[in-house]
Amino acid sequence: MIASPSAPALSLTASRQFTPWLAEQQASFVFTTYQAGKIFFVGLQPNGNLSVFERTFERCMGVAVRGTSLYMSSLYQLWRFENTLQPGQTYEGYDALYVPQFSYVTGDLDIHDVTIPEDEADALSAPIFVNTLFSCLATTSETHSFIPLWQPPFITKLASEDRCHLNGLAMRDGKPRYVTAVSRSDMADGWRDRRVDGGCVIDTTTNDIIATGLSMPHSPRWYQGKLWVLNSGRGEFGYVDLTEGKFVPVAFCPGYQRGCAFIGDFAVVGLSRPRHNKTFSGLPLDEVLREKDTEPRCGLVVIDLRSGDVVHSLRIEGVVEELYDVQILPGVRRPMAIGTRSDEVRRFITMGEPPTP
Repeated sequence: MIASPSAPALSLTASRQFTPWLAEQQASFVFTTYQAGKIFFVGLQPNGNLSVFERTFERCMGVAVRGTSLYMSSLYQLWRFENTLQPGQTYEGYDALYVPQFSYVTGDLDIHDVTIPEDEADALSAPIFVNTLFSCLATTSETHSFIPLWQPPFITKLASEDRCHLNGLAMRDGKPRYVTAVSRSDMADGWRDRRVDGGCVIDTTTNDIIATGLSMPHSPRWYQGKLWVLNSGRGEFGYVDLTEGKFVPVAFCPGYQRGCAFIGDFAVVGLSRPRHNKTFSGLPLDEVLREKDTEPRCGLVVIDLRSGDVVHSLRIEGVVEELYDVQILPGVRRPMAIGTRSDEVRRFITMGEPPTP
């Protein structure tokens, strides 16, 4: 994959056992980079080599997958894609084809995590997302940019001020349950003053703050009976002990963490190279990297939950330096997507089943 002449080439390098591990999981994955404006679909070619497919969407960030549906947030839209292939079908050698079906025009809400709740009939419900600009959880609207659903107890007004940098959302039992915020600030852009240790995790059902003292936490996920969190400013992957209200580190990752997904006994975590600006400089992560005599990386790491070891990795170098989200595509070996910036989307037409008389 080659970038423009003025930009560095993009290189993805898998560790020695990464592709065999991916084959064993019978899955693939998707990740986003808002810095480069790309969504990547990563799987395996028929010969077992890595398959990498990308599409361009400006400032793409949060991703949610449920069944055949995939939601993705971008600069001012929330997109819904559908895998149009049936089990056993292929399209140009790919066994999943995600086609953009519609988008909500939300305006630039700085949407971070996106989730798809389950209703009682197990049908696809309206997405719920983290509206970072307005410091709240929100859902889509047919007539407005968004509908607010919940706000942290310390936020006194829904204003376009990114007061606490609310960013992560974890589902539990099909419902929104836990969120992460960089601080408990109730002032415009106030979170930037508390990046080192102001981070917290909040239970949205009780409004209780269940963990504090974190450094820029992201990507809370409920899995195997634990609330996993990325303590990104310290490079720590771990979980919150809900009894003690403490964060328990499990593994150190050499990069700024965002995006976390699980399959079997493994976590897949996204890493970014921190930008040299006031948002990312001066974090505890800098000192830990110096102590370990290593440089920050961009890419994905696979962590064995049983041992806490980083067992596989996918390093990304070149034009892509920051990732935001990652999701697993179970049962999919080689995914791709139709984009919106070429004639392909105009020519690709599918027909649904007619209604039953």
